[in-house]
Amino acid sequence: MLAAYAARQSADDPLSGLEVGERPDPQRRDGWTIVTLRTAGLNHHDVWSLRGVGLPADRLPMILGCDGAGVDEEGNEVIIHAVVASDGWRGDETLDPRRTLLSELYDGTLAEKVAVPRGNLVPKPQSLSWEHAACLSTAWLTAYRMLFTNAGVTPGATVLVQGAGGGVATALVQLGAAAGLRMWVTTRDEDKARKALEIGAESAFGSGERLPDRVDAVMETVGAATWSHSVNSLKPGGTIVISGATSGDAPSKAELTKIFFRQLRVVGSTMGSRTELERLSAFVAQHGIEPVVDSVLPLAQAREGFARMAQGDVFGKVVFTIS
Repeated sequence: MLAAYAARQSADDPLSGLEVGERPDPQRRDGWTIVTLRTAGLNHHDVWSLRGVGLPADRLPMILGCDGAGVDEEGNEVIIHAVVASDGWRGDETLDPRRTLLSELYDGTLAEKVAVPRGNLVPKPQSLSWEHAACLSTAWLTAYRMLFTNAGVTPGATVLVQGAGGGVATALVQLGAAAGLRMWVTTRDEDKARKALEIGAESAFGSGERLPDRVDAVMETVGAATWSHSVNSLKPGGTIVISGATSGDAPSKAELTKIFFRQLRVVGSTMGSRTELERLSAFVAQHGIEPVVDSVLPLAQAREGFARMAQGDVFGKVVFTIS
């Protein structure tokens, strides 16, 4: 079957290890099923895997991809949940210390077929296109948990999103606007600021710019470069939800005095549960949300999509069509 996979790894030239070619079909195991994919989404996780982060070299070759939608062996249209819990785990799978994602221990979704645990399938709403369904499993699920599980905000609250162009950022804006939140974004890119306003952001500001008012919550995925701005932007009692640190995890100032004196909450957030993915897909369908898609490419042209992501030249999700 055709697949996009990590054959080698390089921290400096990640795309040098990407291959698009034939791989063996997945093998069924107890409690698992095989999904024939229609679409799959690209994430920064895939580029990091090619850099050697989170994917040990002894597991290569590894088919990449966490996002996917397709048809199961019974003919049902499904969305794939990428978090795989360890055997015997009960409860929220994101809290399992031995959890893994597709493409870390088991082959991922950038292929014609993928094997997944039966419990990792979520029904695809009929109103949701295949391209939009492929957006939800990682970035959108991360955004859903950040906003609706961990931020503690209610309609009318003001939420700041650090960054405006990536899959998580665009998902936060679209989900928050649909839920009645005032969504503000920061960005260094005027074109991304304009696009963020078009998809539901109320205001866009330059990176590090002083805001006209303090906000109820900050969605933080950038890390060191924006940390002090995030802390300084919060109202007393406000919340920072952090799900990533693309600029590094060691800010020059931890801002501990401001955090305890203003009684701020700092909440870590990672992906989401299968239940949250099911609720997310229903929310997107009920509100008629169309996830922002940067580009749609056939899987055979996966290298082009990876290059766009590696260069940071995306707004929304890169989606591959498969069958």
